[in-house]
Amino acid sequence: MRDLLLLTTHQKVFLMVKNRNKGGDTREAQLRRVTLLLTSSFPKWLEGLKKHLKRLNAPKHWMLDKLGGAFAPKPSSGPHKSRECLPLILILRNRLKYALTGREVIAILMQRHVLVDGKVRTDKTYPSGFMDVVSIPKTNESFRLLYDTKGRFRLHSLRDDEAKFKLCKVRSIQFGQKGIPYLNTYDGRTIRYPDPLIKANDTIKLDLESNKIVDFIKFDVGNVVMVTGGRNRGRVGVIKNREKHKGTFRDNPCSRCHWP
Repeated sequence: MRDLLLLTTHQKVFLMVKNRNKGGDTREAQLRRVTLLLTSSFPKWLEGLKKHLKRLNAPKHWMLDKLGGAFAPKPSSGPHKSRECLPLILILRNRLKYALTGREVIAILMQRHVLVDGKVRTDKTYPSGFMDVVSIPKTNESFRLLYDTKGRFRLHSLRDDEAKFKLCKVRSIQFGQKGIPYLNTYDGRTIRYPDPLIKANDTIKLDLESNKIVDFIKFDVGNVVMVTGGRNRGRVGVIKNREKHKGTFRDNPCSRCHWP
């Protein structure tokens, strides 16, 4: 038994197949045993992403009731991080109250009534995040996801002209094949041939219909900003000064923050 434990998986399978005629097992039983051996020997990192999320481990800004069940909706892979997003099921069921159960949310989404940034989304756990535009054409309503002063998502109602654009923070400027410049935004977009004046940390105004840059705002002193992370998330302030520490980090302190 000790020698068998020292063998590798391939050696165990070879011995089992080689000695299949010595035992009384049939061919199907041998294959079933080999399959169980292979599946039980897979490491943990081959199992894929977790498909469940306990309710107590869900982000606090979702504001879920602790006694509402054992599980919470696990956000799908998408443009926003799982801890910085709000799934569509929570928007329709918990915030807008358009559905009472998850089945009703699926029925609404499968009728293609909900759009995020101008595209139909049918996944109930699709991760919508900061500055995303959630539109419901049947009710003529559009909302933008913003933060309140306590860092929680709130749905800000929009007019028709406001729902046609969104603001995106530029994460980086890079060059692709054949020297083609492109920029990466905070929500996973890649836009080629941007304005040469646009740099990292700037904000672009994106037209959701054409996916083209309409305008951009520089990350300079005197501009109004909203904090999107940390203890002051959701607060609005004015950039007072910028301190650059070469080789270490960059600090961008703001003036006294306030909610307009």
